[in-house]
Amino acid sequence: MSGALPDQVVKFARALRRAGIPVGPAAVVDALRAVEVTGIDRRDDFYWALHAILVTRRDQHVVFDEVFRMFWRPPLRDQMPVHDADAAEGMRKQAAAQRRAAEAVFEDLGKGELPPRPDIEIDARLSASENEALKRRDFAQMTAAEIAEAVRQVDRLVMPDERVATRRMRSSPPPGRIDARQTLRASLRTGGDLILLRYRRRQQHRPPIVVLCDISGSMSAYTRILLHFFHALGRERKVTTFLFGTRLTNVTRQLRYRDIDEALAATSGAVADWSGGTRIGAALDAFNRLWSRRVLGQGAIVLLITDGLERDGVEDLGGAMDRLHRSSRRLIWLNPLLGYEGFEAKASGIRTMLPHVDEVRTIHSLESVADLCRALAGEGRDAADPRRWLAAA
Repeated sequence: MSGALPDQVVKFARALRRAGIPVGPAAVVDALRAVEVTGIDRRDDFYWALHAILVTRRDQHVVFDEVFRMFWRPPLRDQMPVHDADAAEGMRKQAAAQRRAAEAVFEDLGKGELPPRPDIEIDARLSASENEALKRRDFAQMTAAEIAEAVRQVDRLVMPDERVATRRMRSSPPPGRIDARQTLRASLRTGGDLILLRYRRRQQHRPPIVVLCDISGSMSAYTRILLHFFHALGRERKVTTFLFGTRLTNVTRQLRYRDIDEALAATSGAVADWSGGTRIGAALDAFNRLWSRRVLGQGAIVLLITDGLERDGVEDLGGAMDRLHRSSRRLIWLNPLLGYEGFEAKASGIRTMLPHVDEVRTIHSLESVADLCRALAGEGRDAADPRRWLAAA
């Protein structure tokens, strides 16, 4: 393919990347080959050729559609099929997609500044008030620039460093418990003329963390940023991560890559049910049967991240939650819906899950992620007591 079109396709892919769609060099090469095969005589063929290569998840469609409309400006859009999402959720996604697309395309094409907007603008010199506003902003309402800044702030969080005593003992300097065996063994070296007391104390370690994270359509906006948090947390301690929508997937190995982009790309490739439906009970049952004995040792803390909106019946959900609760030292339920004013525990799935957790917290913003770090360090447990939600329900 010759002429200016390949350069324009590369710039288009760059705009998609800035808008939040992960597009790598290999995908750009495939997109150029697809365009070469389909040609550019029909705008809709050109649209779907790029869409088939560069869009890998259903929730990326709206963003792609807006970037394509703004980048390839000729007024032939009426020929292209448009698939609107349902009602209010579709309107919210469309607005967010328009903002991300505008920021990405105008930056690349140099068409001038965007119209003024009431929300904060993210740059390298955030004021104190803007920083505080960003910390409280819901992940689902962030623009691409705000998400990038949120990811940078997640990497700078102070990770919890709590320690718990184990049954295993180890030699230690005084004070501590006198180790009679080591004391007698050391005295043999001097023939008993000099006896120096040896001491021991219980070993301490940071308990492992097991993450069970919902990746259904209603949770996908939160999961992306939380994966950055799990990756950063895994650099400090042992973290085992499972993602579930309609099935359970262990992505621990993928998130252990040192490079975060490589880790997220591997994770995305390992998960087949991203942004689909939710079967919480079936996923927890699979975890209890196949994984709990392997990963819930050493006093593991379980982080269950889901909105609790079960698509199937709740008949088996209560039993699966009860077994998970009994198997873990501490079960923390992280629900982004708690960040909405006026939230009430009315859904049957939420009411079924609440009696089987030790704490229930929100996880919708940077501030709530920082609160989680403090909670893992043992602070503020009373404020997350699930009994207050049970009483309200």
